[in-house]
Parts: sequence; C-alpha cells; structure tokens
Amino acid sequence: MTDPSGPPAPHPAPALTARARADLKARAHALEPVVRVGQAGVSDGVVGDIGRALEAHALIKVKLGEGDRDVRHSQAEIIAERTGAAIVQQVGRVLVLWRPKPEAD
Repeated sequence: MTDPSGPPAPHPAPALTARARADLKARAHALEPVVRVGQAGVSDGVVGDIGRALEAHALIKVKLGEGDRDVRHSQAEIIAERTGAAIVQQVGRVLVLWRPKPEAD
C-alpha cells in the first residue's frame, strides 16, 4: 500500500442515516465495480480514478485488491478519506462509495 498522504479530500465525507444507507445499498446492488485496486494498492492514480467516477456517478463500486480483512478495511478508509466519500457498504473485496454531486453554480 502506498503512503496515504496527498492532497486533502475536497470535503469531509457526508454522514449517512440508516435510511439513506439502505436506499444507497439498494441502488448500488445492480452496479458493477468501475475501479479496481491492484497490487500497487491505493495509489494517487487509483484515488484520481475513483474521484472522477464519483463526480460522474455519485454512487460507485470499487473492487479492492488481495489481502486480508484488515488490509482491505484500511484501503477502504484511505480511499474514503482521500476522496471525501462515504462508505455505504463493504462486503468482502467490494466497496460501495457515495459522494453527492457538487451543485452547479
């Protein structure tokens, strides 16, 4: 895994109520992972790809790399912190992230 330092997240991760989390889980069910974290871990390139995917879709799935549960949990936390996204759900190697789309000025 790479160093988690880098540019700070644009905004803190939004807090989710239980109802909002359940709704997002239901919406994410049919989604396929759009970004995969490889052997290099959570690199700046991966974080950039996830950020762009969140800007375009707001709700995405990410496939985490190999490793034990603690490594995957750590990767999920780093990704959420660096992208300013909320972790909706993590099941095995699949992570569901949500970040509201910025309002147009």
